[in-house]
Amino acid sequence: MTGAEFIEFIQRLFHPETIIHLGGLTLLSLVVFAETGLMIGFFLPGDSLLFTAGLLCATGFFDTSIYNLLIFVTLAAVFGDSVGYYFGKKMGEKLFTKKESWLFKPEYVTITKRFYEKYGGKALVLGRFLPIVRTFAPVLAGVVKLQYRRFVVFNVSGAVLWVFSLTLTGYFLGVLVPEIRQYLEHIIISLIIITAIPVIRTYLKERKEQKNQHKTPDSSQ
Repeated sequence: MTGAEFIEFIQRLFHPETIIHLGGLTLLSLVVFAETGLMIGFFLPGDSLLFTAGLLCATGFFDTSIYNLLIFVTLAAVFGDSVGYYFGKKMGEKLFTKKESWLFKPEYVTITKRFYEKYGGKALVLGRFLPIVRTFAPVLAGVVKLQYRRFVVFNVSGAVLWVFSLTLTGYFLGVLVPEIRQYLEHIIISLIIITAIPVIRTYLKERKEQKNQHKTPDSSQ
């Protein structure tokens, strides 16, 4: 296997349809759990995976009921955020000084921190729809020791809204327009672009502010 073939294999391995065909509902739930509960899960295809699962369920290519799909994936999302919360609570402020590695970038925490400072606990709901933020928001909630009762409310609300909206959108599109599966690749790319825009904007804004801070002369001199 050449290098190009290996890269293509890895890309296909994390493709939503491949995940569903390889492991069904079990692997799908594990991927959702990993993306929301493990800091290394930020690269997993959460939004497109839910949409694809709903569409394939409607068109008969995913052998499970829509009810099982919604229940198991929502539970996986809730448990994932809970694990992230406890991890953040245990790790505390050390998260902000964690060294960069292949699977961890400090700017991911910075982006999520800015989002969390803007929206507070609501970031756990709104952040469900944003890659990276989806992974790190529950961790930050644990770091700042958000009251657990409030965390549970935001956690469950966000999980239900995220899972139901994307999965049912895919499902009802599959019911109404079965041939839409032919364009699934294009839809997935569009979803990735749309959900990435707010994250990229926040990242660029953060970089710009950091550069301005470095350029601003010290007023005490």
